[in-house]
Amino acid sequence: MWIEVIYSPAHRTVESWVLELAEGATVATALRASADQVQGSGEPGTRQVGIWGRICSTDTLLRDGDRVEIYRPLLIDPKEARRLRGLRAQRLRPKTRR
Repeated sequence: MWIEVIYSPAHRTVESWVLELAEGATVATALRASADQVQGSGEPGTRQVGIWGRICSTDTLLRDGDRVEIYRPLLIDPKEARRLRGLRAQRLRPKTRR
């Protein structure tokens, strides 16, 4: 069966590998098979992983066509990042007179 492993080592950078694995392979099997390419992802149990955007464990069985995703830890809370972007945009807006 064919699966894809996705990893984003940095913001706006995505690496992907297509692997051919035997039937009955697990997420851990896919991580081990792609370990040479994935630098800095740590051991299979040290990072959160998911299939098609849903977090799963490394013993989850894969199906043909699955996309295994290796997640990075968040550097900042998404709500806080949005608030900071809003403040920055507010400062850059030209002031209008009424």
